[in-house]
Amino acid sequence: MGASQLDVAADFPILARPVHGRRLAYLDNGATTQKPLAVIEAERRFYLESNANIHRGVHWLSQHATELYDAARATVQRFINAAHADEIVFTRGTTEAINLVAQSWGRAELRAGDEILITTMEHHSNIVPWQLLCEQTGAVLKVVPVSEAGELDLAAFDALLNHRTQLVAITHVSNALGSINPVAELTARAHAAGAVVLVDGAQAVAHQAVDVQAIGCDFYAFSGHKLYSPTGIGALYGRRSILNAMPPWQGGGDMIRTVSFERSTYAEPPQRFEAGTPNIAGAIGLAAAIDYVREVGIERIAAHEHALLEYATAAVDAIRGVRLVGTAQHKAGILSFLVDGIHPHDLGTILDAEGVAIRAGHHCAMPLMTRFGIPGTARASLAMYNTLADIDALVAAIDKAQDLFGTRNHG
Repeated sequence: MGASQLDVAADFPILARPVHGRRLAYLDNGATTQKPLAVIEAERRFYLESNANIHRGVHWLSQHATELYDAARATVQRFINAAHADEIVFTRGTTEAINLVAQSWGRAELRAGDEILITTMEHHSNIVPWQLLCEQTGAVLKVVPVSEAGELDLAAFDALLNHRTQLVAITHVSNALGSINPVAELTARAHAAGAVVLVDGAQAVAHQAVDVQAIGCDFYAFSGHKLYSPTGIGALYGRRSILNAMPPWQGGGDMIRTVSFERSTYAEPPQRFEAGTPNIAGAIGLAAAIDYVREVGIERIAAHEHALLEYATAAVDAIRGVRLVGTAQHKAGILSFLVDGIHPHDLGTILDAEGVAIRAGHHCAMPLMTRFGIPGTARASLAMYNTLADIDALVAAIDKAQDLFGTRNHG
């Protein structure tokens, strides 16, 4: 265990801030990660030295800002091993990326009776856009069930795939359970049935190496703020041939080639899908975050978080009156659990008073909670800067909550 420890906490200034007079144990990384100084300084440096609008100006600052923005796109391309930089579309995050696919590709391609296949473990951002699309087109939403352990029912997946399936939209890693799905295998099966595949990678890119060419998917979406970058920035990978055929989904500046009152013509991807002034500083911050992650080493991060998850799973599972929710064989650094006699929201409040930050609720996965017959869970989610001390603080705070509620089983 000791060999996997990463000494990076000093790079994240907020972790030194006490909360309620306690040392902060930040275990809410599934919601958003903290930002290293390298990212904070990169965004600050842009505004101090390089701020200008991009793609339009002939002056030096505009051209310089454009170079930085384009370089950030190339950084994302290399990080997920896309074949071409123009396959990367900057968005506000995973949610906007999925909505882009739904409203551009989906409205152009789907007809009444076509089917979209998702899973029970999807985040609302990979459910609601498809429901809206079904209402608009007459397509039908189908759902793959999950087991009691939180693993996909692969036999049901195969049974639901058919000639009507036009799109398979699936999470890479469940935000509520931590289950890692075999996305390359599922993509191959979907392609064999003639379906296009979108992978929600929001909970994957910060925790494991992602290679979109190896996965084979047609779309891959992720959010920067879960990858140590600023909020309001993310990316959509789209296979070049598919992006080229997709219509714009928003109109405005920078996504056009020509405009007249009779008709407009549109830019090539990715500019076609980036109407208006983009989040230039955010893109630069995302590139800085990727550079930081690559410097630490994604394999080292994955090993560290896996060791922490094993330690946390054993420690929390050993507490009497605690039930783990989501025990898939292949998991990322997410631990969901319930404590007998204590509502997750009450537990989260008590843990906060002890300096332990977790998430409590349905985690934007209400259908999944319904499947397990629960209103929500307490969720501890890990990042590269977490330590054994954070897990020990979590366990001690759960003990404190049981004492306060009188629910600890001493027998």
